[in-house]
Order: sequence, then structure tokens, then C-alpha cells
Amino acid sequence: MWKPGDIVAWRGIFAKRVWHVQPTIVVKDNPDELVLTLLPGTECIAEETYLNGKQNSNRRWDFKDRDWRLEKYTWQTNRLLLIFEPEKFYSTIYFWNNASHKFLCYYINFQEPFRCNAYGVDTLDLDLDIIIRPDLSFEWKDEADYQKAIDHGIIFPDWVQGIETAKQEIFDKLERRQYPFDGHWLNWMPDPDWSPPKLPANWDKIG
Repeated sequence: MWKPGDIVAWRGIFAKRVWHVQPTIVVKDNPDELVLTLLPGTECIAEETYLNGKQNSNRRWDFKDRDWRLEKYTWQTNRLLLIFEPEKFYSTIYFWNNASHKFLCYYINFQEPFRCNAYGVDTLDLDLDIIIRPDLSFEWKDEADYQKAIDHGIIFPDWVQGIETAKQEIFDKLERRQYPFDGHWLNWMPDPDWSPPKLPANWDKIG
């Protein structure tokens, strides 16, 4: 297990290659959950059109049978707290504006269950998301991309089933105001000695 303050790479792995990587800092690590933070000023890497915005970026199905290029960028503005639970097809992310410390939203990121290795945490974003506002009202995000990824064979039937199970779990917790929607982390602040981390060694190594 990692210790608070350790630097780990949060990676998206597609077709046995890195699609994105963000250096994060460990907040908590135990058998029930891994909690990381992503700080503004962190140097990250993603598929080269990532910064073009959702409407103008490439999609993974465009690279199903060909290569892609990675490009560095700097994470800006928002501070994130990421909660990964074993075997779940989603992570729960708290968003704050880093300058004002204003809590913006909970964000459900549907993804492959995470895997830990010597370099960090590997998963794959599965396109579909839920934005949950501070008052716990919500909206779906990227439903069309999710369906297109299914149609292109990028998201497999067993992943769809995992997401359907996850949806029920999430909305049950939301209705009951259960963790992580109980405000447990709302007043959390990073250690003042922490600074935006650098990419760890071997961030691009697979296997």
C-alpha cells in the first residue's frame, strides 16, 4: 500500500498503450478505497488533441487500428479528490475551484475497475459520466459518446453490464445521502507542503 504524500501515475490504458497520464498524490490507501488528489500546476500527458475540447478532440474509436501521439499539458484551475473503490466500474471525484476553495460538484467517472502496479493506477475512461451538483441534483454527460463507443466495439458488453450495476449502486447511495455523497471530504484540504508532482519514472511502461 502507498502512504499519504506518495506520487502515483493515474493512467488511462487503451489498446495496451497509455492514452492519458496524470501524476497524483496519495491521500489515503486501504483495502476499501484509494484516494488521490490532482493539483493545479501538475504536468500531465494526453492524446494530442485533448486540449482542443470535447467537440474537436479525437475519439478512441478513431485509433482502434492505428497509432496516436501524446502531448504534455498543465492541469489548471480545479483541485480534484479521486476515490477509487476495488472492482467498481466508476470513480467518484470531488471538484473544487482551487483559488476560492469553492466546492463545485461530485463527478461520477464510469471506467474500468482500477488496477495498481509499480507505476500507479491503471483504468480506462468509459465515456459516460454524471455531474452531481452540491444540492445533489444531477445531469448525465457524454451519453452520445458512450453509445458510439459501444457501437464501435470500444466498450464491451460486460463493461456495459458493469456500468448498469454501478448506476443502481450510485443512485441508491445518492438517495440515502451515503458515502461518498455525505459530505465526508467537503472540508478536506491538501497538505500545505504538497506541490504539483512531476511524472514518475516509467510512467509509459506497460506490464
